[in-house]
Amino acid sequence: MMSFIRTSFCAAGLVLSLAAPAFAITVKEVKSPGGLTAYLAEDHTNPIIAITFGFKGGSALDPVAKLGLSSMTTALIDEGAGSLDSFAFQTVLEDRAIRIGFSAERDMVRGNLVATTPNSAKAFELMQMALTSPRFDAEPVERIRRQIQVGLASRQENPSRIARKTLMEAVFPNHPYAREDEGTPETIAAVTVDDMRAWVKRNFAQDRLLVSASGDITPAQLGKTMDMLFGQLPKTSGLDTNLPEASVPAKGQTIRVEKNLPQSMVLMAQKGLKRQDKDWYIATVDDYIFGSGSFASRLMDEVREKRGLAYGVSTSLQPYDHGALMFANVGTRADQADISVGVIRDEWKKMHDAGPTQAELDGAKQYLTGAWPLRFTSTGSIADILLAVQRDNLGIDYLDKRNSLIEAVTLDDAKRVAKTLYDPDGLTVVIVGPLPQPAAKPQAPKPKP
Repeated sequence: MMSFIRTSFCAAGLVLSLAAPAFAITVKEVKSPGGLTAYLAEDHTNPIIAITFGFKGGSALDPVAKLGLSSMTTALIDEGAGSLDSFAFQTVLEDRAIRIGFSAERDMVRGNLVATTPNSAKAFELMQMALTSPRFDAEPVERIRRQIQVGLASRQENPSRIARKTLMEAVFPNHPYAREDEGTPETIAAVTVDDMRAWVKRNFAQDRLLVSASGDITPAQLGKTMDMLFGQLPKTSGLDTNLPEASVPAKGQTIRVEKNLPQSMVLMAQKGLKRQDKDWYIATVDDYIFGSGSFASRLMDEVREKRGLAYGVSTSLQPYDHGALMFANVGTRADQADISVGVIRDEWKKMHDAGPTQAELDGAKQYLTGAWPLRFTSTGSIADILLAVQRDNLGIDYLDKRNSLIEAVTLDDAKRVAKTLYDPDGLTVVIVGPLPQPAAKPQAPKPKP
């Protein structure tokens, strides 16, 4: 599945002039002649164009009997379209250095295109074909089906997969988020070509479309391109994307999954904050201090540096549309799993009770604001970020104001949010590995001869 793109500096060719305090990026809202809307970061420094788009509603909507329908369909959309079979379609992509891809997340289906300006017309033609007339021929369908099934089967005993599946079922009981969004070998086997054709008609519609673009394209050109790419899609497909709100249990639990492994995989979660929450930026700073700041974080210091319990430990905020979580994860030697969990629990409580220090706050703000420009290292990454800005309704000026939102976090803010956000009693812990062994009974002393 496609993840948030963080390519190496200058990887896709757009070099940014990072003038303080604002970026040298101007974001424009573009309206197409047909009434579609996009965010555009226009830059003609290099002949590269990136377009990223998304349709609200993702794999969480898959039928229970056909879990993985979204991931299988998105894997096949660029395996032939229109008059081009899979080989011909992929050959044109390779010969023209065009990148086209689709992916399904729980709450959104994404597509992206990156091409050089001379090859952009052909890239737009191929993407339009993929959106409106994917072929789903027998050979690629069965090839991709086998690949997915083999991958799923190989991950059945993967400790990380087991831990995540178990955790999601525990924190999202009876909710679509608890399902395996990539499916199982059995549900993938049940997916038919008719299912995938119906999926395309249901999921690709203009009323749930978000579009962003960056690079060597003008607003007028983008407007025409949007109408070409998406103008033939239905105005609406009637798809209901509203899921029930997930209710994360207030009381945590510890779940052990016995596996004979030399290392245990530990995942933890509790209720988090949604992206639109007024305290999101404060929580971001707190999370950096606590666990997402790598070697600058408390957990890395306490778990790895001071005690040598694990190579790495980290946390993250996961704001799903209908339920938010705070995650922590650590892989540790099996006989030290409970010790590691105990240390993390202690630090969780300390963060709840006292929050961060002023020095920690200053360091976090310095890093989070200083590292912000590094997310804008390619034409494609800028288009991805602009899509996220639209999805989360952050405003067209978000790129300029984001750092000021981090800078505005005070120590009182950080302590206040830490007090409500970090809930040691709400922490659900999943440990995949050997069960703990009872302590050996002390041996009676041998009688003297």
